[in-house]
Amino acid sequence: MIKTKQKKLTVLQVIPELNSGGVERGTLEVGKYLVKKGHNSIVISGGGRMKRQLVKNGSKHIQWPIGKKSLFTLRYVLILVRFIKNNKVDIVHVRSRFPAWICFFALKIIPIKKRPKFITTVHGPYSVNFYSGIMTKGDKVIVISETIKKYVLNNYKINPDKLFLNYRGVDSHEFPYLHTPDKLWVDKWNKSYPNTKNKIVLTLPARITRWKGQKDFIEIIAKLKQEHPNVIGLIVGDVQSNKKNFLRELKEKVEELDIKKNILFIEHRADLREIMSISKIVFSLSIEPEAFGRTTIESLKLGVPVIGYDHGGVGEQLKEIFPQGKIKKKNLLQAAQLASKWIIEPPEVPFSKLFSLNEMLENTLKVYKSV
Repeated sequence: MIKTKQKKLTVLQVIPELNSGGVERGTLEVGKYLVKKGHNSIVISGGGRMKRQLVKNGSKHIQWPIGKKSLFTLRYVLILVRFIKNNKVDIVHVRSRFPAWICFFALKIIPIKKRPKFITTVHGPYSVNFYSGIMTKGDKVIVISETIKKYVLNNYKINPDKLFLNYRGVDSHEFPYLHTPDKLWVDKWNKSYPNTKNKIVLTLPARITRWKGQKDFIEIIAKLKQEHPNVIGLIVGDVQSNKKNFLRELKEKVEELDIKKNILFIEHRADLREIMSISKIVFSLSIEPEAFGRTTIESLKLGVPVIGYDHGGVGEQLKEIFPQGKIKKKNLLQAAQLASKWIIEPPEVPFSKLFSLNEMLENTLKVYKSV
């Protein structure tokens, strides 16, 4: 039997920027996987700190301010048409609304027979309106959790057959079970943050923004301090310039509760795996349901217990892997009591193959080939 040669795909992923976050990391992972499988990977974005790694992994990067919400950005519609034709693009995969509209208009100009297939990934429960509706216009629409699948079906007229549930995944080699940071890292960490040494480290990994639950975390630490005075809460995440006022508000809250010695604000770190590994507990306290909640699954993969609000993607993950970590939203007393119990008697997080990166990547390529 003669084997037919597999078609080499040229996949164009389009996102606003490559600074930090799950969407950006997913873009890098898909790009790396495509190259590994012998396909062409191109990414258009406004650039950012992850660009270097993307290119290192074999993808081609084109830097355009395609996520900038401005009428001026519409000029990229015709530029994109030329780019798609010149590079013989087979798949255009979008993960954000404004770039999705630019791609949508560009694809409409290209004759159907030469038009690449349009794939969208719905990464969150966007406000329901015409503008957000673009994310349901793909030839296939990837949804990253049951929560997002329900959101799309409840709010948009869409053929359910167009939807493809593809949970985000975590690489178990990158986040190995029961990982221990090496001595060099620990020494460096202790030198940078000496007040965490021999303390009970609890971590909230989340960018500084109102809905990510930093205020709740601060209050939980204040409650825990009464019973465990050597507890220290790490708030690890990006602080964008428009969030500086909220950061100030959080610091004022820390002062008010008299827990200045028990809270550390740490901006973006590339070594979050190590920070979570030295943590007794990792928290996920988003007030709005997370579409997926990547740090929850990363922590569970490492074998570090998670206390999280039982809604959205985080609730789904905890239900499957670590149900004892689920708590009711905003029940800060329940969170503090559970954390106190686990500080004394740490629970065992079972090893799990669920939510694997490889499965997510295989499914993504399956979607590309299916269209």
